[in-house]
Amino acid sequence: MDTNKVLSALCYFSIFFAGFLFPLIVYFLTDNPYVKKDAKAAFLSHLLPVIAVPLVIAGLVMDMGVFATGAGLPVFTIVMIGLAILFSVVVVIWNVYKGIKVLL
Repeated sequence: MDTNKVLSALCYFSIFFAGFLFPLIVYFLTDNPYVKKDAKAAFLSHLLPVIAVPLVIAGLVMDMGVFATGAGLPVFTIVMIGLAILFSVVVVIWNVYKGIKVLL
């Protein structure tokens, strides 16, 4: 198996063990343009779940009145947490798919 393919796949699979650090290191250390492209794509996709955190914070801010009065369910917060979890799961599945695709 080609070392460049394995390195590209590891960039995608690093969502499980090294987050966005491994693709960033590979991007700056490799000379192969295909590995660089995959490392960049993996790095950007690993940063996507970080975008979901402001969604949860927005949910908390929008439901401050519900928390203050103690009346009702914080529906917006629950919806935003659900969307953040769904978004993170989709990103993980996409990275696994891309890693397997690179290997094949």
